[in-house]
Amino acid sequence: MTTFDDRENAFENKFAHDEEMQFRAKARRNKLLGLWAAGLIGKTGDAAAAYAGEVVASDFEEAGDEDVYRKVAGDLGALADDRTIRTRMAELMVEAKRQIMKET
Repeated sequence: MTTFDDRENAFENKFAHDEEMQFRAKARRNKLLGLWAAGLIGKTGDAAAAYAGEVVASDFEEAGDEDVYRKVAGDLGALADDRTIRTRMAELMVEAKRQIMKET
């Protein structure tokens, strides 16, 4: 195997690793967002965990974050405005990445 092949494999492995980490961080962020929203709605325990699972599942409807935003915004209604939800999503992405980095 040549040096070029080694470098190519290293870049491919790094790309795959980075994509997996991004996927995990986004799923974690969505779970945290779901738990936050569940608290606002008044859900606790198993009901909050189930709702967080619904938020995570909503991310598979389309690419990007809008499907998750629509799910949470629709369920929260007047309990949280656009800016609050989007700010919380950004904050929780930072937290999710921090948690995942701590685990690895």
